[in-house]
Amino acid sequence: MFPIRDHNPSERTPFVTYILVAINVVVFLGQLGLDDRALGEAFWTWGVVPERITSGNGLETLITSQFLHSGFWHIAGNMLFLWIFGDNLEDELGHFGFLVFYLASGVGAAMFQILPDPSSGIPMVGASGAIAGVMGGYLLLFPKARVDVLFIFIVFFKIFPMPAWIMLGLWFALQLFNGATMPGDGVAYMAHVGGFIVGFVWVLPKWLREGGPEFWRRTHGHPPHPDAQYRFSSSSVPAVRRRR
Repeated sequence: MFPIRDHNPSERTPFVTYILVAINVVVFLGQLGLDDRALGEAFWTWGVVPERITSGNGLETLITSQFLHSGFWHIAGNMLFLWIFGDNLEDELGHFGFLVFYLASGVGAAMFQILPDPSSGIPMVGASGAIAGVMGGYLLLFPKARVDVLFIFIVFFKIFPMPAWIMLGLWFALQLFNGATMPGDGVAYMAHVGGFIVGFVWVLPKWLREGGPEFWRRTHGHPPHPDAQYRFSSSSVPAVRRRR
């Protein structure tokens, strides 16, 4: 399942979300010019290496690692999730508040990944932990926001609108399951789990200030913007009947 959009685009221009996407894309394009050895050195230098962090070195990599990606699908998936969920959260937290929240979620995610294996010498890169924080905050503030999800099963393709709490809840449960059953497959599942928890907890005080459950009743669990009306326009290409 792949989310492709939500139905409540923000009213204000989400400058920070756009800038974060742009920085990640520019850095990734720069990586394309590196051979395997140079790319490995870049990951080692700027990625999070647990044994280095636990020794008190390379703390700056807790930030720099969030802008490196290991491949096209890695960055494509991350930027898609950031594009869908980042704008409404930036609307609620403000531009600077959202930036601090995003980076803090990434740092917290890295720490969750480090704690189970602090002596690991494997670099960790990617914005997944920070974006998981965005998803955790989105879940708390907008649990009933509609998200269009592309479901793919072999040759079957279908778009289903579903509440954010179902889509994000399934995603979080999948990270927990994969982290428990496939810990050595090269994906930092605990960073995803940790980032999600950090984002949820970070936004919790705002949710309480807004009235907690009363905030949900007031907003119906949606971002405070009108729903977007998505329609597929008919093709201007004339239909041609097949001759027998």
